[in-house]
Amino acid sequence: MDTATPAVTVALHDGASVIASSGQVDARRHGELLLPAVDRVLAEAGVGLDAVTGVVVGVGPGPYTGLRVGLVTAATFGSALSVPVHGLCTLDGLAYAAGRDGGIEGPFAVATDARRKEVYWARYEDARTRTGEPAVDRPADIAAELAGLPVVGAGAVLYPDAFLDARGPEHVAAGALAALAAERLAAGQELLEPRPLYLRRPDAQVPKNYKVVTPT
Repeated sequence: MDTATPAVTVALHDGASVIASSGQVDARRHGELLLPAVDRVLAEAGVGLDAVTGVVVGVGPGPYTGLRVGLVTAATFGSALSVPVHGLCTLDGLAYAAGRDGGIEGPFAVATDARRKEVYWARYEDARTRTGEPAVDRPADIAAELAGLPVVGAGAVLYPDAFLDARGPEHVAAGALAALAAERLAAGQELLEPRPLYLRRPDAQVPKNYKVVTPT
């Protein structure tokens, strides 16, 4: 599952292929949409929640509110079912889908919408190989660095003046995330801890120098 972008996306993977998936794009309803999506995917596959042997969740980068919905839900399932919970960079899932479904061989970059006129982004040598850590920047500040490269994701589509070769998919799909995780686990690679990759502080802040009100 992944809620790091406006897409609320869930998939069920049997270790070899995706057997059911769901995806809805709504930046304001992650908490409302995620559990019904899990129910739909399980019903489509004809299995119960007790059939799940592991959970993979996108760790971002992404906005605080949406990202934590998927991470908390994944942690809850892991605890309730006594199954492992693995983290995977959301940008890696997009890159994998771009190579598998979009035919991009690399090098290229991935950029998602970070709001505040910024993007979360990373460079890739190919669909499976990220060449650095994810970052958050204004598109104009990285346009020269990414000039000549295809840029995948909604962040590229939003800023066509900075990213001249914008490509799809725009949002991550849980099916791609699950397929990449299964591939890495089968190869004996360790996945990330299911901890959020925020890259910046949340929008909500505790007010400074607020007045203390005492009863009279």
